[in-house]
Amino acid sequence: MSEFDTSVRDSQGSDVRPIAPERFDLEAYAAYEAALLEANRAFQEAESGLLVYRRFRADGVFYDKCRDADESLALQLGALQASMAYKADVANFLEPWYGIGYIASSFGTDYIWLPDQAPNVAQPFASCEAILEVDPVPIQNTPIGKTILDMIERFLDKTRGQIPISFSDIQSPLNMLSYLLPTTELFMTAILDPDGLREAAKRVTDLLIDFLRIQRDLIGSCLARPGHGFASSRAFRGAGMSDDMSLMLSPADYLSLFAPHDERIGQAFDGVVYHSCGNWEAKIDMVKQLKGLIAVDGAFNIQTDPAPNTPAPFAEAFAGTGVVVNARAVGDLDEAFASFESLWKPGQKLIAVTYCKTPEEQVMLYDRLHAMARELAL
Repeated sequence: MSEFDTSVRDSQGSDVRPIAPERFDLEAYAAYEAALLEANRAFQEAESGLLVYRRFRADGVFYDKCRDADESLALQLGALQASMAYKADVANFLEPWYGIGYIASSFGTDYIWLPDQAPNVAQPFASCEAILEVDPVPIQNTPIGKTILDMIERFLDKTRGQIPISFSDIQSPLNMLSYLLPTTELFMTAILDPDGLREAAKRVTDLLIDFLRIQRDLIGSCLARPGHGFASSRAFRGAGMSDDMSLMLSPADYLSLFAPHDERIGQAFDGVVYHSCGNWEAKIDMVKQLKGLIAVDGAFNIQTDPAPNTPAPFAEAFAGTGVVVNARAVGDLDEAFASFESLWKPGQKLIAVTYCKTPEEQVMLYDRLHAMARELAL
């Protein structure tokens, strides 16, 4: 039986050879991406359908390698170069990734850099009241925010504005508050001071929306959405948010305290796109109540996540809704196909995210998935 490999730093990562921008064939990649956009646009507008995406995560980019923009770019360009050999419907993209706790910089906290690890933050507040007493600095005016914007400008300059680039990793308002306040205090505040927590969530949401608008305007026509762990394209919509902490709240508390702020982000960027690590099938009904929901993401086998989702509940819940299921499945052809097959139903809108080791295996899985979609659509 397949198991989650705890010896691997990134189960979804790929070993790639870094490529300096001046040695990267920009025109070839631009032509490759352009050839896929028509199918991406058709999928975006359709009520159902299937796309296949071979995700490339260069090892180190989402760890300490993000600290050097040039090293991060070279690794990501290496991933883009390698990805072209794998048959797929969606192109890979660049991401100006610089940690996930950048909201803390607005409240006076800097990153902590441990050896070989992604940047961390120390939760600086002991109570929600203390958060509300601070006049936060706009993210774009903090050292961390400026680094992200500088990284975007560097990526655009080095690639001459020809390569798709996403937002930097977007964390939900609830996730952001968990970088400011100890988790136990955060959850106690949901019970003892819900109005104070709503106000804190509103403030970090306002900061995030302003920062994302600046990123959107800076990236311009190169913007690939929804971003980060999602299959992303210039033809797609929405802002992909990590909302892992939502699993630890009751549906009533999440929908009352935090869903309105997730929805505000969706309104600003053409759709709510929900991600959580781990198994969130018990929260499907809660997530489906988000206004403006256009896509969800999950891991669907044990090699992808130590607590994967069961495909069947997602197949039942989202078929016929028009909501995209971005489904990740690490593993060989048969194991990955079994996960995607269990997710597929007529009326489903599915992006099958694969991690095949070789281009030959990818071709076989790609063809098998599209044959499945054609057969079951009859």
